[in-house]
Amino acid sequence: MTNQPIYDADALLNGNSDTTFPVYKDLAGKKVFITGGGSGIGAYFVVAFALQGAEVGFVSLREDPAVQLCDRVEQLCSRRPQFFPCDIRDLKALEAGIGDFQSDGAIDVLINNAARDDRHTVTSFDAEQWDDSINTNLRPHYFTAQYAVAGMRAKGAGSIINVGSNCANLGLAGYPAYVASKAAVVGLTKALARELGGDNIRVNALIPGWVMTERQKALWVTPEALQECLDQQALKQTISGEDCAQSALFLASSASSMITGQSLIVDGGRV
Repeated sequence: MTNQPIYDADALLNGNSDTTFPVYKDLAGKKVFITGGGSGIGAYFVVAFALQGAEVGFVSLREDPAVQLCDRVEQLCSRRPQFFPCDIRDLKALEAGIGDFQSDGAIDVLINNAARDDRHTVTSFDAEQWDDSINTNLRPHYFTAQYAVAGMRAKGAGSIINVGSNCANLGLAGYPAYVASKAAVVGLTKALARELGGDNIRVNALIPGWVMTERQKALWVTPEALQECLDQQALKQTISGEDCAQSALFLASSASSMITGQSLIVDGGRV
Protein backbone atom coordinates (compact mmCIF):
# COMPACT_ATOMS: atom_id res chain seq x y z
CA MET A 1 0.00 0.00 0.00
CA THR A 2 1.60 3.23 -1.14
CA ASN A 3 0.13 5.37 1.63
CA GLN A 4 1.86 3.42 4.41
CA PRO A 5 5.02 4.90 5.94
CA ILE A 6 8.15 3.14 4.76
CA TYR A 7 9.80 3.62 8.13
CA ASP A 8 8.26 3.60 11.56
CA ALA A 9 9.47 6.97 12.83
CA ASP A 10 7.13 8.74 10.42
CA ALA A 11 5.13 10.51 13.14
CA LEU A 12 8.27 11.90 14.75
CA LEU A 13 9.62 13.14 11.45
CA ASN A 14 6.32 14.78 10.51
CA GLY A 15 5.86 16.45 13.90
CA ASN A 16 2.73 14.38 14.53
CA SER A 17 4.03 12.79 17.72
CA ASP A 18 3.27 13.94 21.25
CA THR A 19 6.69 12.76 22.40
CA THR A 20 9.16 15.36 23.61
CA PHE A 21 12.58 13.89 24.18
CA PRO A 22 14.59 15.22 27.11
CA VAL A 23 17.86 16.89 26.19
CA TYR A 24 21.01 15.02 27.16
CA LYS A 25 23.63 17.64 26.50
CA ASP A 26 26.50 15.15 26.71
CA LEU A 27 25.15 13.30 23.64
CA ALA A 28 25.66 16.29 21.34
CA GLY A 29 28.50 15.51 18.95
CA LYS A 30 28.79 11.88 20.08
CA LYS A 31 29.22 9.19 17.44
CA VAL A 32 26.35 6.73 17.64
CA PHE A 33 26.21 3.55 15.54
CA ILE A 34 22.98 1.55 15.21
CA THR A 35 22.32 -1.80 13.56
CA GLY A 36 18.95 -2.12 11.84
CA GLY A 37 18.42 1.63 11.85
CA GLY A 38 16.39 1.92 8.67
CA SER A 39 13.01 0.82 10.04
CA GLY A 40 11.18 -0.37 13.13
CA ILE A 41 12.57 0.55 16.53
CA GLY A 42 15.91 1.36 14.92
CA ALA A 43 14.43 4.26 12.95
CA TYR A 44 13.27 5.81 16.22
CA PHE A 45 16.79 5.48 17.57
CA VAL A 46 18.17 7.25 14.51
CA VAL A 47 15.75 10.16 14.89
CA ALA A 48 16.09 10.45 18.68
CA PHE A 49 19.89 10.59 18.65
CA ALA A 50 19.97 12.96 15.68
CA LEU A 51 17.68 15.30 17.63
CA GLN A 52 20.27 15.27 20.43
CA GLY A 53 22.89 16.55 18.00
CA ALA A 54 24.69 13.23 17.77
CA GLU A 55 26.51 12.03 14.67
CA VAL A 56 24.49 8.95 13.75
CA GLY A 57 25.51 6.06 11.53
CA PHE A 58 23.50 2.94 10.88
CA VAL A 59 23.34 -0.23 8.83
CA SER A 60 20.16 -1.54 7.28
CA LEU A 61 19.27 -4.21 4.75
CA ARG A 62 16.85 -2.20 2.63
CA GLU A 63 18.45 0.75 0.90
CA ASP A 64 15.55 2.86 -0.37
CA PRO A 65 13.75 3.30 2.98
CA ALA A 66 17.06 3.99 4.72
CA VAL A 67 18.05 6.71 2.24
CA GLN A 68 14.62 8.32 2.54
CA LEU A 69 14.93 8.21 6.33
CA CYS A 70 18.28 10.00 6.04
CA ASP A 71 16.67 12.64 3.81
CA ARG A 72 13.88 13.28 6.31
CA VAL A 73 16.21 13.39 9.32
CA GLU A 74 18.42 15.89 7.51
CA GLN A 75 15.38 18.09 6.89
CA LEU A 76 14.36 17.83 10.54
CA CYS A 77 17.75 18.19 12.21
CA SER A 78 20.01 19.78 9.57
CA ARG A 79 22.23 16.78 10.28
CA ARG A 80 22.33 13.79 7.93
CA PRO A 81 22.85 10.29 9.30
CA GLN A 82 25.36 8.04 7.58
CA PHE A 83 23.78 4.93 6.09
CA PHE A 84 25.77 1.81 5.23
CA PRO A 85 23.87 -0.91 3.32
CA CYS A 86 24.61 -4.19 5.04
CA ASP A 87 23.27 -7.64 5.75
CA ILE A 88 24.40 -8.09 9.37
CA ARG A 89 24.93 -11.81 8.74
CA ASP A 90 27.85 -10.75 6.51
CA LEU A 91 30.50 -9.96 9.11
CA LYS A 92 32.96 -8.55 6.59
CA ALA A 93 30.36 -6.05 5.38
CA LEU A 94 29.41 -5.20 8.96
CA GLU A 95 33.03 -4.63 9.93
CA ALA A 96 33.54 -2.47 6.83
CA GLY A 97 30.53 -0.30 7.69
CA ILE A 98 31.71 0.25 11.24
CA GLY A 99 35.22 0.94 9.97
CA ASP A 100 33.97 3.57 7.54
CA PHE A 101 31.94 5.25 10.28
CA GLN A 102 34.95 5.28 12.58
CA SER A 103 37.30 6.69 9.95
CA ASP A 104 37.06 10.16 11.52
CA GLY A 105 36.67 9.11 15.15
CA ALA A 106 35.74 6.21 17.38
CA ILE A 107 32.20 5.19 18.24
CA ASP A 108 30.89 6.53 21.55
CA VAL A 109 27.58 4.64 21.59
CA LEU A 110 26.91 1.29 19.93
CA ILE A 111 23.30 0.05 19.71
CA ASN A 112 22.82 -3.56 18.62
CA ASN A 113 19.23 -3.39 17.48
CA ALA A 114 18.79 -5.42 14.28
CA ALA A 115 16.80 -8.62 14.67
CA ARG A 116 14.22 -10.76 12.90
CA ASP A 117 11.46 -12.55 14.78
CA ASP A 118 10.44 -15.18 12.23
CA ARG A 119 7.83 -17.59 13.56
CA HIS A 120 8.51 -21.33 13.72
CA THR A 121 8.07 -24.42 15.89
CA VAL A 122 10.55 -26.84 17.40
CA THR A 123 9.98 -29.25 14.51
CA SER A 124 9.92 -26.78 11.62
CA PHE A 125 13.49 -25.39 11.71
CA ASP A 126 16.42 -27.28 10.24
CA ALA A 127 20.05 -26.65 11.22
CA GLU A 128 20.58 -24.06 8.51
CA GLN A 129 17.54 -22.04 9.61
CA TRP A 130 18.64 -22.25 13.25
CA ASP A 131 22.11 -20.95 12.36
CA ASP A 132 20.57 -18.17 10.28
CA SER A 133 18.46 -17.04 13.24
CA ILE A 134 21.45 -16.99 15.59
CA ASN A 135 23.58 -15.24 12.97
CA THR A 136 20.94 -12.53 12.73
CA ASN A 137 19.80 -12.16 16.34
CA LEU A 138 22.93 -12.84 18.43
CA ARG A 139 26.21 -13.11 16.55
CA PRO A 140 26.30 -9.46 15.37
CA HIS A 141 26.04 -8.20 18.97
CA TYR A 142 29.37 -9.83 19.77
CA PHE A 143 31.23 -8.79 16.65
CA THR A 144 30.07 -5.17 16.55
CA ALA A 145 31.40 -4.85 20.09
CA GLN A 146 34.65 -6.42 18.95
CA TYR A 147 34.93 -3.93 16.08
CA ALA A 148 34.13 -0.90 18.29
CA VAL A 149 35.93 -1.68 21.52
CA ALA A 150 39.43 -0.56 20.54
CA GLY A 151 38.21 2.94 19.77
CA MET A 152 36.18 3.11 22.96
CA ARG A 153 39.20 2.02 24.97
CA ALA A 154 41.30 4.72 23.32
CA LYS A 155 38.65 7.30 24.26
CA GLY A 156 38.42 5.94 27.79
CA ALA A 157 34.65 5.57 27.67
CA GLY A 158 31.79 4.03 25.76
CA SER A 159 28.24 2.75 26.00
CA ILE A 160 27.00 -0.44 24.33
CA ILE A 161 23.27 -1.10 24.29
CA ASN A 162 22.11 -4.58 23.29
CA VAL A 163 18.44 -4.75 22.37
CA GLY A 164 16.82 -7.92 23.63
CA SER A 165 13.16 -8.88 24.06
CA ASN A 166 10.87 -9.73 26.93
CA CYS A 167 9.88 -12.87 25.01
CA ALA A 168 12.86 -14.51 26.75
CA ASN A 169 11.60 -13.41 30.19
CA LEU A 170 8.10 -14.67 29.44
CA GLY A 171 9.17 -17.84 27.62
CA LEU A 172 6.82 -17.17 24.74
CA ALA A 173 6.05 -19.96 22.29
CA GLY A 174 6.14 -19.65 18.53
CA TYR A 175 9.78 -18.78 17.82
CA PRO A 176 12.17 -20.75 20.07
CA ALA A 177 15.35 -19.85 18.17
CA TYR A 178 14.56 -16.15 18.52
CA VAL A 179 13.70 -16.54 22.21
CA ALA A 180 16.97 -18.42 22.80
CA SER A 181 19.00 -15.73 21.07
CA LYS A 182 17.33 -12.96 23.07
CA ALA A 183 18.05 -14.79 26.32
CA ALA A 184 21.68 -15.09 25.22
CA VAL A 185 21.82 -11.34 24.52
CA VAL A 186 21.35 -10.74 28.25
CA GLY A 187 24.13 -13.18 29.12
CA LEU A 188 26.46 -11.58 26.60
CA THR A 189 25.62 -8.16 28.01
CA LYS A 190 26.59 -9.20 31.52
CA ALA A 191 29.82 -10.85 30.34
CA LEU A 192 30.90 -7.82 28.29
CA ALA A 193 29.99 -5.43 31.10
CA ARG A 194 32.34 -7.35 33.42
CA GLU A 195 35.10 -7.57 30.83
CA LEU A 196 34.98 -3.95 29.71
CA GLY A 197 34.15 -2.19 32.96
CA GLY A 198 37.80 -1.49 33.71
CA ASP A 199 37.94 0.50 30.46
CA ASN A 200 34.95 2.62 31.52
CA ILE A 201 32.83 0.99 28.83
CA ARG A 202 29.28 0.33 29.99
CA VAL A 203 27.19 -2.48 28.51
CA ASN A 204 23.47 -2.74 29.14
CA ALA A 205 20.49 -4.53 27.64
CA LEU A 206 17.33 -2.75 26.56
CA ILE A 207 14.44 -5.21 26.75
CA PRO A 208 11.28 -4.07 24.95
CA GLY A 209 7.93 -5.73 25.12
CA TRP A 210 5.64 -5.94 22.11
CA VAL A 211 6.37 -2.73 20.21
CA MET A 212 3.78 -1.73 17.62
CA THR A 213 6.06 -1.33 14.60
CA GLU A 214 4.76 -1.55 11.05
CA ARG A 215 6.22 -5.06 10.70
CA GLN A 216 4.43 -6.28 13.81
CA LYS A 217 1.13 -4.73 12.75
CA ALA A 218 1.42 -6.18 9.26
CA LEU A 219 2.37 -9.72 10.31
CA TRP A 220 1.38 -10.57 13.86
CA VAL A 221 -1.00 -8.09 15.49
CA THR A 222 -4.62 -9.24 15.69
CA PRO A 223 -7.30 -7.79 17.98
CA GLU A 224 -7.23 -10.98 20.05
CA ALA A 225 -3.44 -11.11 20.40
CA LEU A 226 -3.22 -7.42 21.25
CA GLN A 227 -5.92 -7.71 23.90
CA GLU A 228 -4.15 -10.70 25.46
CA CYS A 229 -0.94 -8.67 25.63
CA LEU A 230 -2.67 -5.66 27.21
CA ASP A 231 -4.43 -7.90 29.73
CA GLN A 232 -1.00 -9.14 30.85
CA GLN A 233 0.48 -5.63 31.09
CA ALA A 234 0.15 -3.49 34.21
CA LEU A 235 -0.01 -0.41 31.96
CA LYS A 236 -2.90 -0.68 29.55
CA GLN A 237 -1.47 0.98 26.48
CA THR A 238 0.68 -0.23 23.63
CA ILE A 239 4.44 0.27 23.53
CA SER A 240 5.86 2.59 20.88
CA GLY A 241 9.24 3.09 19.28
CA GLU A 242 9.46 6.40 21.13
CA ASP A 243 9.23 4.53 24.45
CA CYS A 244 12.27 2.48 23.45
CA ALA A 245 14.17 5.52 22.17
CA GLN A 246 13.63 7.34 25.46
CA SER A 247 15.29 4.48 27.32
CA ALA A 248 18.13 4.21 24.82
CA LEU A 249 18.95 7.90 25.25
CA PHE A 250 19.12 7.39 29.00
CA LEU A 251 21.40 4.35 28.75
CA ALA A 252 23.68 6.13 26.30
CA SER A 253 24.02 9.31 28.35
CA SER A 254 25.93 10.26 31.48
CA ALA A 255 22.60 10.09 33.35
CA SER A 256 23.29 6.33 33.59
CA SER A 257 27.02 6.66 34.22
CA MET A 258 27.06 4.06 37.03
CA ILE A 259 24.71 1.58 35.35
CA THR A 260 26.24 -1.42 33.59
CA GLY A 261 25.46 -5.09 33.19
CA GLN A 262 21.76 -4.36 33.67
CA SER A 263 18.55 -5.00 31.74
CA LEU A 264 16.13 -2.11 31.36
CA ILE A 265 12.74 -3.68 30.66
CA VAL A 266 10.27 -1.55 28.72
CA ASP A 267 7.18 -3.75 28.51
CA GLY A 268 4.43 -2.01 30.45
CA GLY A 269 4.87 -4.40 33.36
CA ARG A 270 3.85 -7.53 31.45
CA VAL A 271 3.72 -10.78 33.39
